[in-house]
Order: sequence, then structure tokens, then C-alpha cells
Amino acid sequence: MNYSPLTMTAQVAHAVRDFQQQRTGHTPRSVTVVLSEGVMLVTLHEVLTPAEIILCQTDKGMARLRDFHRDSIRASLGPLGTEIERIAGVALQEVVADIEPATGDIVHIFTTGTLLQVFKLTGCLSAETWVGSERDPA
Repeated sequence: MNYSPLTMTAQVAHAVRDFQQQRTGHTPRSVTVVLSEGVMLVTLHEVLTPAEIILCQTDKGMARLRDFHRDSIRASLGPLGTEIERIAGVALQEVVADIEPATGDIVHIFTTGTLLQVFKLTGCLSAETWVGSERDPA
């Protein structure tokens, strides 16, 4: 069966949302999935529990929480990774996770061997402002 990228994106978002709910008991407000040349960027919006938000108020607590989520998502490459591979039809090589305590967002980055830099913006850009994508052949 052929799936459009939007359908695959929605399936991945639902799989990640369901996995997060089962794993932590806390459902994200929303899940955003972006696919681009060997990289799948998944952002779980407002997913931190009230206790995790409190934990993020200290550097030590933030480090512990970041380590917990990184270890958890790496361990999840089994069941969640298998589901994403089934949906996308491509094997995952690596997963990275990071937390934005100010917003309660967690970012999962699944790659197939691509180096990735992620920049968190302080606001949103409109579709009219941000059009398409460019590749630097350098």
C-alpha cells in the first residue's frame, strides 16, 4: 500500500503520542513530525509532568531529567523504533532526545546516519515568511 508523506507523518505522530502516554502516563498536548532527507524530528509539546517541571528548576534536576528521557528514548528504539520503521519503511540508526523545560517540550530525533543541528526558536514563523527549503551543495 502506498502512503503519502502526510499519512506517514500522522501515523508516526500517533505512534509516538501513544508510546509516550503508555510509558509515562502523560499525553502530550500535540506531536509534530518533520521528515527531511534521512532525519525525522519529533516534538512532543507540553509533555512534562508537573513533577518534571519542578525538577527542571535546578541544573542538577534538569540534568537528571534529560538523562532519564535520553535513556528512555534510546531504550524505546525496540518497540517504538520497530513501529516507526514499519510506518516509514526505513531502518533507524540513532535516536537523540532533548528537553525544553520552559515550554515542557521533548524533542526526539531519529536519524539514518545524518548529522543534525536543531535550533529552538522563541516564536513561530508564518508560512509566508518561511517558504520551502534550501540545500547548500558545499
